[in-house]
Amino acid sequence: MKSDPRHGPLVPMLLALTVVTGLVDAVSYLALGHVFVANMTGNVVFLGFALAGAPGLSATASLAALAAFLLGALAGGRLGEILPGHRGRLLVVGVSVQVVLLAGATLLAALADHTADPARYGLIGLLGLAMGWQNAVVRHLKVPDLTTTVLTMTITALAADRAGRRRLASAVWMLGGAVLGALLVLHAHITGALAVALALLVAVALLTRAAGTTRPGAPAPAWTAPDGAP
Repeated sequence: MKSDPRHGPLVPMLLALTVVTGLVDAVSYLALGHVFVANMTGNVVFLGFALAGAPGLSATASLAALAAFLLGALAGGRLGEILPGHRGRLLVVGVSVQVVLLAGATLLAALADHTADPARYGLIGLLGLAMGWQNAVVRHLKVPDLTTTVLTMTITALAADRAGRRRLASAVWMLGGAVLGALLVLHAHITGALAVALALLVAVALLTRAAGTTRPGAPAPAWTAPDGAP
């Protein structure tokens, strides 16, 4: 994929966040009771199934994930309003908050039984907050065809428009994150998947900060401007 000067390093950074989405949804679905913390479309459907009495699904868990995601999105949207003029700074601050939330989730998973309700709902809450926050921050970055969490419209646009390497990359990277997360959950422990997600977030924050740093008095890189405008 060719680099886009309008968005600089934002495209690969958002693809890395798409991998994080696959990782954390693998953890939540496979280890926390068939619930998504990033894919809210699936959660709403699961909630409907649970309310209809389908076995193996929890309406309470789906509602908890929805509530956490909404709170995270609300806070992330506020951050986008506070830091509207520098997309690099917005991404660094946004991902740094995610690092704190994922670190808390990783520590909780390491110290507590994630199958017991107190820890389970704590993990759903922390991960839901992190993914809602991510979704809102990415929305404010306004990089076309990279939402990092929602693929339905991305895949639809890919098929309908018969174009869009960025859309295809988004689907492939989320698939990769989901496969890696599932392997770690099924054959190791959920802390492994969460630790990989945490490491990716730290790398995104550090690399974005380095890319957006300029000499004192020098103008910020063009890609940091809102909408990638020169």
